[in-house]
Amino acid sequence: MGKTAEHMLERRSERQALKWQRKLEQFRRIQRQIEMEAADILQSENFMRMKEYLQHGNMTVNAHVMNVARYSIYISEKLHIRCSRRELIRGALLHDYFLYDWHVPDQINPHRLHGFYHPGVALRNALQEYKLTIREQDIIRKHMWPLTVIPPGCREAWIVTAADKWCSMMETMHMHRGHGTVLPKLREG
Repeated sequence: MGKTAEHMLERRSERQALKWQRKLEQFRRIQRQIEMEAADILQSENFMRMKEYLQHGNMTVNAHVMNVARYSIYISEKLHIRCSRRELIRGALLHDYFLYDWHVPDQINPHRLHGFYHPGVALRNALQEYKLTIREQDIIRKHMWPLTVIPPGCREAWIVTAADKWCSMMETMHMHRGHGTVLPKLREG
């Protein structure tokens, strides 16, 4: 390989390293915002319980709502949408606060129409634990639009709805991996 080709490869590697460094810094900055605005939610027993339930593919509900919160912040920043960052984050974290495994039907919750009714269940559960603003309630109640017939009524709810659709698609197609994925159990013996 000539010196020119080696130099080009080095420059490409340096650019790639800088790109990954910027992405890592952005992730950490967004994570700090989430922790600052929603420490009470992140530390709650029920929020931690959401690690027990699968959402899409092999992603837990807990990991899904964290992804939605991160992407909601990213969308609002990238598109320069002015909104309440605190309400955006808290609504995103609580949008799927239904606290059951919707893949396993039982006598009380047959879960056949989970997509239609889980926003109401999530809102009821969240209202029992947190004092929610009107915007936060709108985010939770309407994040499944158009399944929920009435569309989101604020910017924050539109952003979370879009982020939820994106994350759900990526998780279902197993294109979004990372923290919160449930690894298959290894066979013993």
